[in-house]
Amino acid sequence: MIPAARSAAQPASTESGLCLSSSNAASGPVLNCAGRLLDLQHPRVMGVINATPDSFSDGGTLFRGSDLDLQLAMERARAMVASGAAILDIGGESTRPGAAPVSFQQEMDRVLPLVEKIARELDVVISVDTSSPELMLGAAAAGAGMLNDVRALTREGALEAASATGLPVCLMHMRGEPQDMQDDPLYDDVVTEVLAYLSQRMAACIDAGIARENLLLDPGFGFGKTVDHNLHLLHDLARLSELGLPVLVGLSRKSMIGKLLGRDVDERLPASLALAVLAVERGAAIVRTHDVKATADALAMWVHTVERGKG
Repeated sequence: MIPAARSAAQPASTESGLCLSSSNAASGPVLNCAGRLLDLQHPRVMGVINATPDSFSDGGTLFRGSDLDLQLAMERARAMVASGAAILDIGGESTRPGAAPVSFQQEMDRVLPLVEKIARELDVVISVDTSSPELMLGAAAAGAGMLNDVRALTREGALEAASATGLPVCLMHMRGEPQDMQDDPLYDDVVTEVLAYLSQRMAACIDAGIARENLLLDPGFGFGKTVDHNLHLLHDLARLSELGLPVLVGLSRKSMIGKLLGRDVDERLPASLALAVLAVERGAAIVRTHDVKATADALAMWVHTVERGKG
């Protein structure tokens, strides 16, 4: 198993599967996520918890009627941590293609009680998937350790709110908004344009007072991109390393698998695992997934192979 995040006072993990000595555990980037250290020497698994009734893959599975069932959500959170998730990514607004926006109050009502409960009961980095400045501030106060914004802090007030939290922030590329992002997206050179956009957002964040070492990048697979765009991005993913920041990818159960292989959402695990390994081979530091145990196993085997190769 790949070691999970640890508190600032803890030494590097020596869990079965990988043994990291304290002398080499800090050779990769280390993010301070509200007191929990996330060592990116090896790829990490981010488990997805959708506190939404309409997300594309598992929306509504944690709801009873119109309300989030906290007990069900906590059961899923515990299972993900036990299966190897170093990060839990909690979102209260669906960003699937065609999704309608929700009010910031509705988003906060879905997310904050779960963040508070996980922060009290589990030793894991909590990421909040949001573009709302109000939720960024509320989540930080409730115990979140990372922000994950599909709009790369472009919403009014988001840069200032993210800076005020002092938390690491993942900036994602998206062309358009969820309602229209898949309406014939066009690029002259998708890789170059995604790199240019993320570079601009990095500069804006640094100007707003966010430390460079607190930034991560996500090319936004499936967010305003065709299957061909996604394949070009994955093929050239290593180019994102030119920007010098950790890369997060979300390829789990994506529609590109269905379009290429004809698989329904519940049949996309094998292809999702292949995409995860291809991404880490090209430099991805964090893999966002709905299927934590299988993904953690796949990445652990990749790490074992790389470590043996070094010997």
